[in-house]
Amino acid sequence: MSLQEEIKKRRTFAIISHPDAGKTTITEQLLYFGGELREAGTVKGKKTGTFAKSDWMAIEKQRGISVTSSVMQFDYAGKRVNILDTPGHEDFSEDTYRTLMAVDAAVMVVDSAKGIEAQTKKLFEVVKHRNIPVFTFINKLDRDGREPLDLLEELEEVLGIASYPMNWPIGMGKSFEGLYDLHNKRLELYKGEKRFASLEEGTALFAANPFFEQVLEDVDLLQEAGNPFSEEAILAGELTPVFFGSALTNFGVQTFLDTFLTFAPEPHGHETKEGVLIDPMSKDFSGFVFKIQANMDPKHRDRIAFVRIVSGEFEKGMSVKLSRTGKTVKLSNVTQFMAESRENVENAVAGDIIGVYDTGTYQVGDSLTATKHLIEFEPLPTFTPELFMKVSPKNVMKQKSFHKGVEQLVQEGAIQLYTNYQTGEHMLGAVGQLQFDVFKHRMLGEYNAEVIMSPMGKKTVRWIRAEDFDERMSSSRNILAKDRFDQPVFLFENEFALRWFADKYPEVTLEEKM
Repeated sequence: MSLQEEIKKRRTFAIISHPDAGKTTITEQLLYFGGELREAGTVKGKKTGTFAKSDWMAIEKQRGISVTSSVMQFDYAGKRVNILDTPGHEDFSEDTYRTLMAVDAAVMVVDSAKGIEAQTKKLFEVVKHRNIPVFTFINKLDRDGREPLDLLEELEEVLGIASYPMNWPIGMGKSFEGLYDLHNKRLELYKGEKRFASLEEGTALFAANPFFEQVLEDVDLLQEAGNPFSEEAILAGELTPVFFGSALTNFGVQTFLDTFLTFAPEPHGHETKEGVLIDPMSKDFSGFVFKIQANMDPKHRDRIAFVRIVSGEFEKGMSVKLSRTGKTVKLSNVTQFMAESRENVENAVAGDIIGVYDTGTYQVGDSLTATKHLIEFEPLPTFTPELFMKVSPKNVMKQKSFHKGVEQLVQEGAIQLYTNYQTGEHMLGAVGQLQFDVFKHRMLGEYNAEVIMSPMGKKTVRWIRAEDFDERMSSSRNILAKDRFDQPVFLFENEFALRWFADKYPEVTLEEKM
């Protein structure tokens, strides 16, 4: 098979949702159909010891939430599928935003009882900004939920995207009978031995069933007044195909997967900083690091840089240039993923996600290239932290473990490290409290370093140029510090303190990001 044919087989997508909409459960079912699981794990099954395959971190298993992006790969129906399961919790939005830079499509999971929730709306805005095709799975049909027409209306009004229902529920909750599959012109039956039936069989089967009569009315209405189906509009991110189903009972999921893989896009090009579009079909390898994860394998205490291959082909042992430094690095110890399990990979192509063993060489956002000229892809999104904590080791005899843990966890990009210029104290910045909880948990569990953390409250962060640096500018209202790259930065108590400083030192330029 040629390189171009291999690339065309790839389907790389992220699953996004509000917490508890069923995102991890649907991921499990997709893996099940991909032959990767004998039975789907569920985040609910804590007492049985069965955990969701994509939630590999200890704290995720304890809390039943996803706090880090997972990558899973499998072959299905002639396609190589790369799923990126993202954190639903808003405190980990930055991880999700970066992950969305590495995919070609998104699957949005919506709770049928709750509709569009706050975090879903935020994540959809990122997807829309990048014109990523969105496929919607409205979940939990086995429970009582809202009227399907209301849910479609909310999709269009709240998210501003046209919708096209691929199937339609027959009843809901205890009265759930199945799905009217508009796309495949058949019924999918929830009860009984038979899974699929023709529309003619269904009409006889559901004679005088009020729910089915309502479905027929709804379908007539949709065909008359609904949006037309358009593959071009789907690929442009202007129309979302909507699928109803129940991930927990594995109903409607395989139909969704089959249809999704039919219409989901092949790997697309990525722009460089200069606005040049790199063609995935180019034979020269290029890619970018969108995530770094420490200790995916607790036995080896390793660190993995996740790389989206943008163009060409990776081959084991190949040498590439790291654009940030201009240095050559050899890609020898490279893996592909099945959540927490990994296997060494000999080659991979554009659209694939690979894990490069990292000894501190890589940073989030790095570009890797085997082209004649260095390529730097467009920068990944970064969030300026708002909440701050002082952090120190509880046991001074464990300074080495403490510093190693801080350094490695900060490199992942979820939390930021600052050092007070005058006291030398370490300060952590994050966008949400849960990030601190995870940091503390991982420091103890992965580095055997118990930490003391004391809240500093909210701060407004501004960087200054090195030539403007003057220690005398520091006060209790504006703490002078350095970031992990030794850039000088002020942590202002509030906006008032920032304005007061700007008035007092008009010659100093304050930057929101470095």
